[in-house]
Amino acid sequence: MPARKPATGAAAAAAQSPLAKSQSAQPQLGELQLGKETQLPQSPQTAVLDRVPNPYPQKSYLARFSAPEFTSLCPVTGQPDFAHIVIDYVPRRWLLESKSLKLYLGAFRNHGAFHEACTMAIAERLVQFLTPRWLRIGAYWYPRGGIPIDVFWQSGRPPAGLWIPDQGVSGYRGRG
Repeated sequence: MPARKPATGAAAAAAQSPLAKSQSAQPQLGELQLGKETQLPQSPQTAVLDRVPNPYPQKSYLARFSAPEFTSLCPVTGQPDFAHIVIDYVPRRWLLESKSLKLYLGAFRNHGAFHEACTMAIAERLVQFLTPRWLRIGAYWYPRGGIPIDVFWQSGRPPAGLWIPDQGVSGYRGRG
């Protein structure tokens, strides 16, 4: 069998790009939930998160996930609680695959926990799973009993020079 000629020009440049290198190192698509029919996990503890290699691990950039329809259950009354959750992170080696995050967050739908516990469980799991350079979470909970509860956490100081846009969720103003 003849040897393959090395790529030249644009093909060679594309093969050397960080994206091409990371795509060859990615898990096979069959290993991810992406592209497969999946069921909503029964609980956050049983939910599977997926990650893929970061094509630019040497760069500090911010990735944002926004979940405006997050739901969980009050652990005392069983009534639903609703939140708009914004997750900002600066990836290191791994990127979070969005379908798996969607399924993980959806698993809270039948999970009873206070607002602070839900927010911190999400943050801790993502930090442990991704080991990002930096992560912050803003959970903007809709009022129950007339009092909104917003929960914020970050893993430390953000990298120097990082552009961090406002999370874009206004505080609760009521009907006034």
